[in-house]
Amino acid sequence: MKSVLHHLPRCTNVLLIVFLAVTLSRGYGDTTKLLIVSSLIMFACCWSSAIHLLGARAARNFVVIGVVLGWIAEQLGSSYGWFFGSYTYTDVLGPRLGDVPVIIPLMWFALCYVAYVIGNLIVWQSPTDGVAPLRQTLVMSLLAAMLVTAYDLGADPYMVYGLKAWIMTKTDGWWFGETLEGFVGWMLVSFTIVFLFRLTLRKRAPVATLPVARRHAMVPLLVYGGSMAFQVAEGTPVETRTIALFAMGIPLLVALCGFERWRQPGQASSPANAAKRQAVEA
Repeated sequence: MKSVLHHLPRCTNVLLIVFLAVTLSRGYGDTTKLLIVSSLIMFACCWSSAIHLLGARAARNFVVIGVVLGWIAEQLGSSYGWFFGSYTYTDVLGPRLGDVPVIIPLMWFALCYVAYVIGNLIVWQSPTDGVAPLRQTLVMSLLAAMLVTAYDLGADPYMVYGLKAWIMTKTDGWWFGETLEGFVGWMLVSFTIVFLFRLTLRKRAPVATLPVARRHAMVPLLVYGGSMAFQVAEGTPVETRTIALFAMGIPLLVALCGFERWRQPGQASSPANAAKRQAVEA
């Protein structure tokens, strides 16, 4: 087992490179197969990264919470119109579990994990904030939900009008045919996933499986940045391309600034040692 974990960073990097390559390939000729492959690789890359940065136990909890709640929310949404409005999935996204394509709940985990890390880098200049009080847990979960929904601003119109991955029963919404209810649903579901995961950390802080170098924390940023680049280049309708640049680009840039201030994993800017670091710098 230890020998397998020893190769974890290399495996994560390979998955990241393949994800970015497949995402780039989609820009030259988007197909259903490329979308499914890129989604599966993104899931695997994020799970591998989570095992490294948070530890196997925390990563497993995050995957279970994200996939199970993501599937439940989408099943209730596609069957009864809950959370996101009334819609029906087509066959574009591949095999289904119930009414929901298999890749969709996998994406819920991946996006929430990426948002969790980016949110921590923005606020604490560290990939994780460890054991956090309830108020901080609520606020950071809300921030992560906003980061996930920023991704959805460009993704939803593209999936509906570009790929026709699902059909909205009502197309008279104020966001390129999408309704306000859909974004409320994205906020609610992603907030719940991240909040429940954060609750699992309140008694036991995440512990990295292996020593964490700075480049390892870049993986979630590059996943988010690669997704943003695709939306900027291929977003449909074209107006969403500029929206994606700012909606996803601003938090990504701020997270990169936080990343630059993250000096050493053992001395990252977390709530417990922020005051100490400020005193040293003064």
